[in-house]
Amino acid sequence: MYLGIDLHKRYAQVAVIDQAGELVEEVRVKNANLDDLAQRYAGATAAIEATSNYYHVHDTLSEYLDVVVANPGKLKLIAHSDKKTDRVDAKQLARLVRLNSIPESYVPTDEVRKARALVRGRQKLVENRTSYANKVHGLLSEHGITEDVKPLSVEGREFLRELSLPAPWNSLLDSYVTIIETLTAEIESLELEIEERAGSLKETQLLMTIPGVSYYSALTIYAELGEIERFDGDKQVVSYVGLNPVIRESGDSRFEGGISKRGSGRVRWILVQCTYVAVHTCNDEYLRRFYDRLASRKSSKKAIVATARKLLVSIYHMLDREEVYDPPGVST
Repeated sequence: MYLGIDLHKRYAQVAVIDQAGELVEEVRVKNANLDDLAQRYAGATAAIEATSNYYHVHDTLSEYLDVVVANPGKLKLIAHSDKKTDRVDAKQLARLVRLNSIPESYVPTDEVRKARALVRGRQKLVENRTSYANKVHGLLSEHGITEDVKPLSVEGREFLRELSLPAPWNSLLDSYVTIIETLTAEIESLELEIEERAGSLKETQLLMTIPGVSYYSALTIYAELGEIERFDGDKQVVSYVGLNPVIRESGDSRFEGGISKRGSGRVRWILVQCTYVAVHTCNDEYLRRFYDRLASRKSSKKAIVATARKLLVSIYHMLDREEVYDPPGVST
């Protein structure tokens, strides 16, 4: 039997087909009751999409079924339909899994999920704090206050606390500053947990031997890449991160453009930041030499992105071989 399961927040539409492709059952089930359905079809193969809530459903179903997780973006390319309903989607998933044609998505381990939750949670808190800092700047601008105030600094917040604005803007300013202080405390608390987890994993310990890679950077790279064994080589990991150049060919012409920017923007951003620190602050001999050679004939931005790609290749081989950072041609 083959099950196509179209997941939603609280329920799932399920289609079951047999080996001949005939529809056996269609049913709408609460997500909390999916394990009952899975037990009835124990040993069957099921397909679900990688939605925001698929981790728990995947783990529940995997106790009884062989579960395949579909990549939503790639699935759209091969599952064209003029009629878009839950029932149609569920049947389409069931048919594709029967034909072994599901474009699979990576299912991270429990350890990787924990790391992702921490670094992505921190990122969300930082984004929220930045949003309120911008609200403070807007409020000051409305009242003609031109001082260069930094709401994220202790000194900046002390200045804001002493500032006198007319009502109701004074209340708004107090609220914004309080929220920034609360978020700052939560970020600092989360960073302690991130540092502890980064220090406990062999992968992140290896990554932290790279100049410019901190515990947060290391855990972000680990969380977004997942197990390194899932990649067939450094080219695949570079493509996954979106640091591969876009190449267009037409006849005898070949044009190499900017990077593809596919995949995780988080790890791409953190790699560029780490590379910048390694080159300009830590003066890493291996990366600096490569960067200087490119920067002499390209823009500094293109040079730093290309150097980040080189760093990612090194990271792949470090994790694959379980070796510390020891680039060739650099005296230790």
